[in-house]
Amino acid sequence: MVDAHVHVNDPGRTEWEGFTSATTAAAAGGVTTIVDMPLNSIPPTCDVAALELKRKTAEGRAFVDIGFWGGAIPGNVGDLRPLYDAGVLGFKCFLLHSGVDEFPHLDPDQLEEAMREIRSFDGLMIVHAEDTHAIDRAVTAHGETYDGFLQSRPRGAENLAVAQVIELARWTGCRVHILHVSSSDVLPMLASARRDGVPITAETCPHYLTFSAEEIPDGATQYKCCPPIREAVNRELLWEGLRDGVIDMVVTDHSPSTIDLKCFDTGDFGVARGGISSLQLGLSAVWTEARRRDFTLVDVARWMCRAPARHAGLRRKGQIEIGYDADFAVFAPDDAFVVDVARLHHKNAITPYADRPLAGVVRSTWLRGRRIDITEQAEPFGKLLTRGGA
Repeated sequence: MVDAHVHVNDPGRTEWEGFTSATTAAAAGGVTTIVDMPLNSIPPTCDVAALELKRKTAEGRAFVDIGFWGGAIPGNVGDLRPLYDAGVLGFKCFLLHSGVDEFPHLDPDQLEEAMREIRSFDGLMIVHAEDTHAIDRAVTAHGETYDGFLQSRPRGAENLAVAQVIELARWTGCRVHILHVSSSDVLPMLASARRDGVPITAETCPHYLTFSAEEIPDGATQYKCCPPIREAVNRELLWEGLRDGVIDMVVTDHSPSTIDLKCFDTGDFGVARGGISSLQLGLSAVWTEARRRDFTLVDVARWMCRAPARHAGLRRKGQIEIGYDADFAVFAPDDAFVVDVARLHHKNAITPYADRPLAGVVRSTWLRGRRIDITEQAEPFGKLLTRGGA
C-alpha cells in the first residue's frame, strides 16, 4: 500500500503527529510507503531549505518509506523548480485558507502562474479544490449540529473549484490531481475533461466512502474534515466513481491534531480543528465497505497500491512484480476486529472509527523483503524517497 496523502506535521507540530508515530501506524495498517504533505509542519515544505530540514528530521525515524510533496504558495514560483530538482514528487496548493497561516492559498492568477511553471518541467500540481468565494458566502459554521457545518462547506464550492482547475489544466497543459473528492457532482466534469484529453486524476478517502452526514451525532467533532463528509446518496455515487474509474485512488488524508483542538468540551464544529485520523485503519475501512458492494481485493489493491504509486511517480512501488521493491502486507480479509483507540499508534487517540467493527486484519507488513518490527526496541529501516528514485 502507498498512502500518498499523509500529514505528518513534523517538524514544528510534533504534538499532532511525528515521523516515528506516523510510520509506525502506517506499518501496523499495512502501508509500506507514505507521501508527506507540505503543510502543518513548521516550516512548510515550500523551499529547498525547508525540504532539507524535513528530511533531516525524518532521517533514522522512518519505519516505512517516505516521499515528500512540495508546496505552491503565493510568491514561491521561483522555488518550484529547485524543489523539483531536489526530489519532491509534486506540489500542493489550496484555493482557500488552508487552516494554517504559514501556508496561504493561491488566487486564480497565482494558480495559473504556478501551473505554467510546473508544466515547464512536466511536474504535477495537486489541489485542495474548494472555492474561497463560495465558502465566504455560505453560512458560518457554529454549534454542535453537523448539518450546520455541512452547509458551511457546500458542494457548490467544491464543484466550482474543480471546474476552475480543469479549465486551467486545459489552458496550461499542466498535469493536475484533485485531492479528497467529496462531492459526487464533480465526477461527470472529471470524466468529460479526460475525454477531452485534459491530464487530470482524482482521489477520495476512506471516510467519504464509509460515513454519511445523516449518521454523525451532534458534537462529534472527530468527524470534522474539509471538504466534509456528505450524505449517504453522495457516498454511493463516490463508490460508483471508483467502479467507473473516474476516481483513480483511495488515500487516507490522515490529518491528526491534539485532543484539545477537537473541542469535545463544547462540540462546536465551527471552532474544532478539522481532520480525520485513519492512517492505521485505511485498508480495513475500505475493504469493509468495498466487499459489501461486491468489489474484490484486486480492486482495493488497484486503488490503494498501484494507482497512488503511479500518481506519485514511485517507479518501484505499488506492485508485487519482478523489478519492484518487495513491499507487501499479509492481510486476513475474513477476520474482523473492533477499533480500539488505545491500540492505535497515532500520537493522538482520536478517530471517528473508534468502536467501529471492521473487516480485514493486517498480520504483518514487509518492506523491501524485510518484515517491519514496530516494537519499542526495533530499528527503523525506512528510506526517504526522491522523485525518480525508488
